[in-house]
Amino acid sequence: MSVRILALVGSLRAGSTNRQLADTAVKLAPEGVEITIYEGLAEIPFYNEDIDVEGSVPAAAAKLRAAAGEADALLFFSPEYNGTMPGVLKNAIDWLSRPYGAGAISGKPVAVVGTAFGQYGGLWAHDDARKSVGIAGGTVVEDIKLSIPGSLTRFAEQHPSDDAEVTEQLTHVLARLTKEAAAAKA
Repeated sequence: MSVRILALVGSLRAGSTNRQLADTAVKLAPEGVEITIYEGLAEIPFYNEDIDVEGSVPAAAAKLRAAAGEADALLFFSPEYNGTMPGVLKNAIDWLSRPYGAGAISGKPVAVVGTAFGQYGGLWAHDDARKSVGIAGGTVVEDIKLSIPGSLTRFAEQHPSDDAEVTEQLTHVLARLTKEAAAAKA
């Protein structure tokens, strides 16, 4: 059985360490698992019920919903901006939560991981994202946690894929999320 995981990266910056972490996840995907990093979060308009009308949903939002709908699970990579998740990630969650009770994320296993400069590695952002995605209808896999501190210094001279501790932890995250996705799919 193949499992499809959609990765959403909350940092739009070209040199983002969270994007590097997502790229590492793609490389570490277990056999039978396809991880796709979603491109296009920056193009999605802010959520507004006035434009979320059947037949005229903005193309960028419809594309996100379709990608999430085809996935068996979602994996969010989040930095921490001012103590919480980035706006692009929250906006994606808002679009994926609608229509209420039947959004593209509804019932799908979701995990939140990431790295941030601070000493807690984005823990507050990750907790906020888990809360938001759970309210939005996703099935948050609460025991999947990976918050890597000191991103700017830790990854200044090495890619996350070259950090043995990070790859070991990320491999565990992927195995656990794959197990949840396979169970939900069965």
